[in-house]
Amino acid sequence: MDSTNSYTANEAVEILSKFDSAKFDESVEISLSLGVDPKQSSQAVRGTVNLPHGSGKEIKVLVFTENPDDALASGADFAGLEDLVKKVKDGWVDFDVALSTTGAMKEVRSVARILGPRGLMPTPKAGTVTDDIASAINAVKAGRVEFKMDKTGAMSVLVGKRSFNADQLVENTQAALEAVKASRPEGFKGKFIKRVHLSSTMSPSLLLSVE
Repeated sequence: MDSTNSYTANEAVEILSKFDSAKFDESVEISLSLGVDPKQSSQAVRGTVNLPHGSGKEIKVLVFTENPDDALASGADFAGLEDLVKKVKDGWVDFDVALSTTGAMKEVRSVARILGPRGLMPTPKAGTVTDDIASAINAVKAGRVEFKMDKTGAMSVLVGKRSFNADQLVENTQAALEAVKASRPEGFKGKFIKRVHLSSTMSPSLLLSVE
């Protein structure tokens, strides 16, 4: 590889496959540097992508709901309301995605300071506040990945595992890039995506060419 070159998704995935791999199934992600001003709330970037081949990651889903039995029957790993809010207040955050019904949000807002910095706070924009909990659980388990810009204007999006074949990684990468492009803030002028790199957990990063 040449660190000064940029590659198409197909080329980058091919090069990635030739790197030495770790003894575990490494995650593959794209890392983006955005041209927005992270200090402007109107330029915040956040969204979700339904990866066509899933994320390859086993997702623990928590549901804040008044009907925990229904959520558990739909595939949630944890479900409840007052009991889970108390656990989170005590420091428990052993889950990957938090969903909430609209009615439960009044209680959930009391732990926003804990969940928010970890990217776990349910929000309508991300599709994690909904009354169709069964569909939301299915979407998350099937490979819906949430992304959110950090305070520096950088962002990472999981696109799969090293065990995925080339076509799966390329198609997931392309889907993630399209989702990020679609999250461009309304009225933003200038270059939205400045740089994109593809890498696995232990590999060097490869600069992608993005139009």
